[in-house]
Amino acid sequence: MKIFSTCWNNFAYIFQNIGIIIDTYISKEDKTMTLLKKFIAILAVSFVGVAGNLNADILDEIPADIRDFVYNPDFMDPNQPLGESVYRNWKSDRPLPWTIGYASSYAGNLWRKGVMERLYGDYLPKMKAAGILNDIVVTQSNLKDAVQIQQMRQLTDQGVDGLIVCCSNPVALNPTIEYAYGKGVPTASMTGYLTSEYAISTSVNYKLTGYYIAQWLAETIGGEGNVVIMEGIPGTSASDSQHQGMLDGFAEYPDITVVAEIAHMWTPQIAQAELQKWLSANTIEVDGFAVQSSGESGALNALESSGRPMVPMALGGEIGAFCYWRNNPDFIDRAVYAWPPGDDAEFAMNVLLRTMYGQGLKIQSILVPPYEEDVETIQSFVPEDCDRNSSEFRTVGIENWASDEYLNNFFDRGEALL
Repeated sequence: MKIFSTCWNNFAYIFQNIGIIIDTYISKEDKTMTLLKKFIAILAVSFVGVAGNLNADILDEIPADIRDFVYNPDFMDPNQPLGESVYRNWKSDRPLPWTIGYASSYAGNLWRKGVMERLYGDYLPKMKAAGILNDIVVTQSNLKDAVQIQQMRQLTDQGVDGLIVCCSNPVALNPTIEYAYGKGVPTASMTGYLTSEYAISTSVNYKLTGYYIAQWLAETIGGEGNVVIMEGIPGTSASDSQHQGMLDGFAEYPDITVVAEIAHMWTPQIAQAELQKWLSANTIEVDGFAVQSSGESGALNALESSGRPMVPMALGGEIGAFCYWRNNPDFIDRAVYAWPPGDDAEFAMNVLLRTMYGQGLKIQSILVPPYEEDVETIQSFVPEDCDRNSSEFRTVGIENWASDEYLNNFFDRGEALL
């Protein structure tokens, strides 16, 4: 079930009075309908007068339904790069098949595991068979910017044809990205933006997603009460943008108080330890938890072991947390996805390879809307005897996350790779 479809011709809301049509999925549940109507009404008001803002010349080339929703300036991180891409008239002069370097910043969570499973279990084999890729070479820097910079330079000097990075500091890598560009090696970032003019950024609109999660949680708990926000890795654009979106969303509810902001490093074990520590030290009643995925399975374990009521919590793809929800269907009414790992990785790789083929990338950042599923969908793939400690992460399918049809809107000569 979608919040807002990446295949825009499948679903539609009509915004009265402003004449904007956005394709989406409308839930059959009254509670979901109420929230979506409120959320879309807020967006609709903010659409008025956006023409001429935020690199209008480039954004005017993006279809209006995508531009006016996913790129809405009122729900955009002000640092998100939205200018014309330097790769618009660029094409790699390297012969096929290509080798891509994946300079990963961290390896210690379920999300990163999901990325590697997609890249090596599915993506690389099919691209090898098509004669497009030779290999994907992976390095890990354990959240050390200096190490990631060194590894990116080494990969460039060793002859990779393109670079992928993930969840990185938005500014620290900029000189290295420019260095790689000078060597004919483009850099694409998945799950968060980079501010270099030589970078390609691909992700969900994180601020919009954080705002939506906060609005959903606020409505779920009746518009009043105490909430805890659990962010990912502070200092990364994906975490910071989503965190700010949550704060903005809760700020619209005067009877809701954010009583804690806890970093969990997108790692379930850290989420569990940090939340257990906070719950032990604070007796204040908590009515809901806005948790960035991945981390919700650890947060859920901490809440359950504390003996406190199992109040609503944002879930975003960890099967261990879905296991609890699957068997307690009244816990929440939906999961909201900000970054299904395999799909996010394939999204970035497809954009990078299309750019290398010379398809004419129009804009620095390709953004997608969030995605949601209800408990009936979760129950269709999570068995009743599921494992609460599962290390698996849900992926929704590239056709639902960033389809070829959707990506074509961001290229002058857009065409599927396969």
